[in-house]
Amino acid sequence: MEKIVSLCKRRGFIFQSSEIYGGLNGCWDYGPLGVELKRNLKNYWWRVMVHERDDVVGMDGAILMNRAVWKASGHEDTFSDPMVDCLLTGKRFRADQIDEQSGWVVSFSGAVDFEAFQKLQQEKEAPERSSIWSEIELAPHLRGIFANYSSSFDLDSRSGYVQLSDPNGQMKSLELLIKRGTLGTSSLQPFLAMEIGGDPKSFRWSSNRGVNRAIKLAQDFYRKRGVTNPIVIAVGLQREEHSKRFNPENGALVTGPRAFNLMFKTYVGATEDDSSVTYLRPETAQSIFVQFKNVLEVSRKKLPFGIAQIGKAFRNEINPRNFTFRSREFEQMELEYFCRAEEGMKLLDYWLEERLKFYESIGIPTAKLHARKVPDEERAFYSKGTYDIEYDFPFGRQEVEGVAYRTDYDLSQHQKASGKSLEYFDEETKQRFLPHVVEPSAGVDRSVLALICEAYSEDEAPDEKGKMEMRVVLRFHPRIAPIKCAVFPLLKNKEPLVTKAKEIVALLRPHMQVFYDETGAIGRRYRRQDEIGTPFGVTVDFETLGEKDPDLRDTVTLRDRDSMKQERVPVKDLPGILVSRIS
Repeated sequence: MEKIVSLCKRRGFIFQSSEIYGGLNGCWDYGPLGVELKRNLKNYWWRVMVHERDDVVGMDGAILMNRAVWKASGHEDTFSDPMVDCLLTGKRFRADQIDEQSGWVVSFSGAVDFEAFQKLQQEKEAPERSSIWSEIELAPHLRGIFANYSSSFDLDSRSGYVQLSDPNGQMKSLELLIKRGTLGTSSLQPFLAMEIGGDPKSFRWSSNRGVNRAIKLAQDFYRKRGVTNPIVIAVGLQREEHSKRFNPENGALVTGPRAFNLMFKTYVGATEDDSSVTYLRPETAQSIFVQFKNVLEVSRKKLPFGIAQIGKAFRNEINPRNFTFRSREFEQMELEYFCRAEEGMKLLDYWLEERLKFYESIGIPTAKLHARKVPDEERAFYSKGTYDIEYDFPFGRQEVEGVAYRTDYDLSQHQKASGKSLEYFDEETKQRFLPHVVEPSAGVDRSVLALICEAYSEDEAPDEKGKMEMRVVLRFHPRIAPIKCAVFPLLKNKEPLVTKAKEIVALLRPHMQVFYDETGAIGRRYRRQDEIGTPFGVTVDFETLGEKDPDLRDTVTLRDRDSMKQERVPVKDLPGILVSRIS
């Protein structure tokens, strides 16, 4: 994955947003090649989903909508993810994405100051000389603590741990001493830490490398709460299997799940009060639902039919990650396909198959795609069936598209909230009813990332001297590739070659995206184009000018990116040959 991210920046596919100011997490800019790749994907989706069908029309809804839309759809109240925070680092995770961990869990009841504890321990040897040990009220509590515990102290870091043998009784004494200020700066906040991946049969409190990792976590936890030199108080030890209570990155306890609204709030108009609140849309679908009646009337479609849209959406993701896969600003390609209730499940399966065919047609093999049937407990409450189309990314199998049978939930919510009828009138049966809807919803950015990951390849190819060298190549399907054809004059200082090459560029440009390059050795120019996924290269050489063989005049060398095979073709046939191979 690191190589792919590096290539994307180096060759102008994707840049970090606001990079010169340190970037903005979860936001990305598409460079010259990235925007072409993205546009090719969207244009092909639109062609397949709208232009090649009689039963689908398109629309382009506004990003900002009346707040009432989001109230009716349930987004304002329920569009949230259960989030947990690491108690040590403060890092936030989605609760459903915490990996299960197994290990020994140590319970801590608090921490006390190293200096104060050491002082009391030393004074224990001559209690009659200590102003604290000699107090009649405190002496029994001190004896209860210091007579029965195991411990380890590090004089260099001025920290350590104490393992109480009778936690219930001894903690009462500790609490009294802490409240009296006898143990210096202290904390009674409980904490748990897991030793992830330790020996499942036994727990070692310390070794020649120092104290156990769980104890170090607890020391860091209490340092952040004001105990500069902590001696942590361990009161329990148990083994936990398949637990989701701990940060998988360090083993620290996480908070319980809390709802976090994912919508970006903004204000419309001159005042910033509750009456001017709205949100950046978290999905494109709702604009289709609220415009359903208008589109139905102007398009004069009959069920089943669909409304397609490509557009930006925004979600305040807590933990954007995996390059562009999970971002805060992204694009969706969505179709809302309206139908009768009895057709819903059949159309769900139909659209799943159609969408799998689409990915195969843009160069993603079926072996890398997986249709996961979402179980009942994971589905949205209004869905009667959902499939996740997943792709095998380098970082694991993840969703690129969802195909969901949303029933009539959205239309019924908006009809109820707006008071406006969104019913469909069937001319044949004379019935009025709310249509159901099947929704294939694809992520543009996720699909682009899948295309790049699938295309990335390394092999060997000969250089100008015939020596084999490593070649990086993006094996995009020609219809998706940012640049379809590169044109090279064999030598840039031969005017007839340059002139002819530029004529060929002008010939091809109305049909496809073309790149002209005259700098460097021809082999090096091929490599540059291979690295950005250009499927075809045209070289204008002296044969093109008819200098070596008059029969080859006005022919060029056409090179294939993947096979690296070359063939001579007439210049006049180039547009037809390339267009047929691209499509």
